[in-house]
Amino acid sequence: MRILVTGGAGFIGSNYIRHVLAHGRDERVLNFDLLTYAGNLENLAGCEDDPRYGFRRGDIRDRAFVREVLADERIDAVVHFAAESHVDRSVEGPEVFVSTNVLGTEILLEESRAAQVARFVMVSTDEVYGSLGPEGKFTEDTPLAPNSPYAASKAAADLLCRAFHRTFGLPVMITRCSNNYGPYQFPEKLIPLMIANALEDKPLPVYGDGQQVRDWLWVEDHCRAVDLVLRRGEPGRIYNIGGCNEMPNLELVTMLVDRLGKSRDLITHVTDRPGHDRRYAIDADRIMSELGWAPSLEFREGLAATVDWYLANRPWWEKIRSGEYREYYARMYGDRGPDDATGTRS
Repeated sequence: MRILVTGGAGFIGSNYIRHVLAHGRDERVLNFDLLTYAGNLENLAGCEDDPRYGFRRGDIRDRAFVREVLADERIDAVVHFAAESHVDRSVEGPEVFVSTNVLGTEILLEESRAAQVARFVMVSTDEVYGSLGPEGKFTEDTPLAPNSPYAASKAAADLLCRAFHRTFGLPVMITRCSNNYGPYQFPEKLIPLMIANALEDKPLPVYGDGQQVRDWLWVEDHCRAVDLVLRRGEPGRIYNIGGCNEMPNLELVTMLVDRLGKSRDLITHVTDRPGHDRRYAIDADRIMSELGWAPSLEFREGLAATVDWYLANRPWWEKIRSGEYREYYARMYGDRGPDDATGTRS
């Protein structure tokens, strides 16, 4: 199978590529990424020498180039991670979220249909469901009620996927995950931000009262789930993926501070962001019962492993915070812009 992974230089996409390559399958995995601010090819350092791996720099909104890549690489399956994903940024500037997440997904769907792609996995988010009260969990039948521009753009993309399956018969599966954590997460997100700030003795900003509850999912568990859906999922089906690890943000930040041996005085409450969902919780029974998936790590164990990874890989996140990480592409592939899009190593 020849798999196109969009957004493969991002946090979850790069972990997914590493997951596929690590399992030794004789498959071609093509990383298709524009390398915006959150795309970091250093996440895949060492993969360049694997003959099963390739990279093409490009934009999912570039219809002609998407069509060219699908044809040139004879793609059998698409795993679609590429998206603008940071909620705070969507509040500041929604337009790029609509452009990338909605229009980009439509182009990818249309060109995949034309190329007769056999499997298409849309990697979405539990944020499309909105916010829960103190009880209950999101199921695949929960109505969509997004509360941020980011979540709305992902919900729109999900509905396009549904429409392409129902109207055109495109074999699309949708996954909706809870909050991921683990290695290679861009340090604007909660856990790596708090680790990096704490190590530098900087304030740890917590929105509002910090009692927003999230269900935390180890990124490798998420990658296993996505891969199961790719290979065994039923077209037209939605699969929720959750870590079964609900925790308020303030409790999580306190755990991180204590593990790092830092003062809790670093925790600083800041004005809550607009439209901030209060609680997420995933019912993952469908993927567990139908595909045999289950999370492998208890949260405290996974969080300890995450902290250890960031401690052992301090140069990785320090380069991101300084901006130096963007030099890796030029070193590996030459100083070509996204429109050139010839950076392939295989």
